Amino acid sequence: MDLRELGFGDIDHQRFEKANTPYKVYAELLDDKAQAQFADVLHAPFVTYGALMPDAHGGYTMPIGAVCATKDMVVPQFVGFDIGCGMCAYKTDFTKAQIEQNADKIYDLIISRVPIGFNKHKNHQPFKYDLELTPFASSILLSSGLKQLGTLGGGNHFIEIGYGADDRAWIVIHSGSRGFGHKIASHYMLESYLSQNNHEDKLAQRLEVFEERNIKFKEIDPDKYEKAFNKFKHKQMLELNKKLKADKIKGIWGLDVNSKLGKDYILDQDFALNFALENRKQMIDAIHKIINEVLDSDAEFVYQDEERFINRNHNHAEYDEDRGEWIHRKGATHAKKAMRGVIPANMRDGSFIVIGKGADESLSSSSHGAGRVMSRRKAFANISLEEFEESMIGIKGTINANTIDESPFAYKDIHEVMRLQDDLIDVVEHIKVIINVKDNAKSRY
Repeated sequence: MDLRELGFGDIDHQRFEKANTPYKVYAELLDDKAQAQFADVLHAPFVTYGALMPDAHGGYTMPIGAVCATKDMVVPQFVGFDIGCGMCAYKTDFTKAQIEQNADKIYDLIISRVPIGFNKHKNHQPFKYDLELTPFASSILLSSGLKQLGTLGGGNHFIEIGYGADDRAWIVIHSGSRGFGHKIASHYMLESYLSQNNHEDKLAQRLEVFEERNIKFKEIDPDKYEKAFNKFKHKQMLELNKKLKADKIKGIWGLDVNSKLGKDYILDQDFALNFALENRKQMIDAIHKIINEVLDSDAEFVYQDEERFINRNHNHAEYDEDRGEWIHRKGATHAKKAMRGVIPANMRDGSFIVIGKGADESLSSSSHGAGRVMSRRKAFANISLEEFEESMIGIKGTINANTIDESPFAYKDIHEVMRLQDDLIDVVEHIKVIINVKDNAKSRY
């Protein structure tokens, strides 16, 4: 695959160096969009360091596959819309042969029982938590969020069952915080922009009127009042600029970590990270039960065993006490020394279990996958169904005209990506694919 023919070119270090912000690039070639976005990140006054992983490519505001450190600021745009999107991998007691012999039935049961794409459960799913969240996030959780637990989503999210070197079967999940996290991210992206673009006075006036009209409501039921107030506030923010959508905001807008808005974002982001983990865990539990049912087995899902159950998200902002700064990872896997992680390749080439080396120059990070080389539209236009089907021979999966955009040809060569990050991680297991489940709805695009 020639990346230059797909729009990737030499890295313009002179452009990056103009920012006078130290950085490191692990990719050998980059697309123009990623280069422009990374230059903007390095120029942000609160960014103190930046790094691009070998799978980096253009995204929204900050490239996917990017990491940066900020001083006293969190930037919702640098985390992205799918807060907590990441990987879970679980090593089961089942064998490669058992999965292969029952692949069709297991696949069909997963499709019928795990909501995929925009689908969700009809009822709230159980979720025990002791973390705090704002009234705004709480209202989303209780209205729709709890119905989205244990659901896959679309795009590059997947359910995979494969096997390692010892022929033991693994269940691997790539998913995030679903619509719950997306609404939280959108809310704070809009808040951070509107609060810094001459909308504060107009918004304050509308909120003052709301408070005056609801004085008795506030006295009688302050909790319900606060939820109503936050809902009204968000609606007014949207109305102040009806054409503005979170994914269309120009520029980089950070939140002071000591401000109420900054503290609220950190609180809700941390909750969304745990929501995303619970989402993946519930799917693994459901799939494990399906395999038990098919094999007439009573094997236990032991997620408390850190050697067997690995969770690592790749969209977050977290405080680094050693640096005294906030590390933002967007499509980048946390890879501090001795930390276990999961790096997926594509529908054909499986996933890699890795151990981090804690490299300072990458802010203890690694790639989060292979990285796209074609947009979804370009993939549909340039990859044939015949090519896709031929590349997936031997794998039971969602392989049809609607998932061409997720074919191996739409991604970089994972083996080359892994080579470029030898300094960041060690590979300890390559999980090869038997079953791969994806959303089957091309209409998203």
